[in-house]
Amino acid sequence: MATRFESILKATGNRLIVVVERLGLLIVLGATIVAAGQEIEATWRNGRVAVTDLLLLFIYLELLTMSGVYWRVGRLPVRMPLYIAIVAMARHLTLDTTAASPLAVLSEAGAVLLLGAAVLLVRYGHKRYPYDDEGDRTPLS
Repeated sequence: MATRFESILKATGNRLIVVVERLGLLIVLGATIVAAGQEIEATWRNGRVAVTDLLLLFIYLELLTMSGVYWRVGRLPVRMPLYIAIVAMARHLTLDTTAASPLAVLSEAGAVLLLGAAVLLVRYGHKRYPYDDEGDRTPLS
């Protein structure tokens, strides 16, 4: 009897987790679309497009792509947040280099380099040592 109850509880818990994941993903997706729309509107009002505006739009696009991958595959590739971090650091470097000290700029450039190395390392690891971590996920449908 306890095993049947545990089995039902596990299935219900898995289903609830999937529902919460999807709900959270919808919230992130909606917020990203709203933020991108606000950035486009602000750029339109300013009457000019700066490099920082484009980099921010690329960040939003990468967030949308990351949401799409998670929606289709059910897991988040580690590389996607690394890409977002690289673009965010590049945007920060573009925005704030005039007031920053040379050491701060060099440190941020080093951080971008480290993030790039992390992407290469993760890609190499996934190609060289593939793994399947799906377990027994219960699909939503």
